[in-house]
Amino acid sequence: DHIFEKVNPEMEKLGFECKCLGGGKIDHNSKDKKIRVFGLSTGYGKADHSVTVEILKKVYTDYEITWSDDKK
Repeated sequence: DHIFEKVNPEMEKLGFECKCLGGGKIDHNSKDKKIRVFGLSTGYGKADHSVTVEILKKVYTDYEITWSDDKK
């Protein structure tokens, strides 16, 4: 919730209405070109990690990107 609470007011100033649909963690290993999406937010629950992965794949086209429901 720390990131959402920080970003949301700025987004609202730009005219956007934001809603947090869940959270998690991202492990980014630039050396091996791997990204892992996992975990959940204690305040917002678990995001749909498959959606997060699809967004990341558009930017990190040469990375191996995976997700799981693991907490660590």
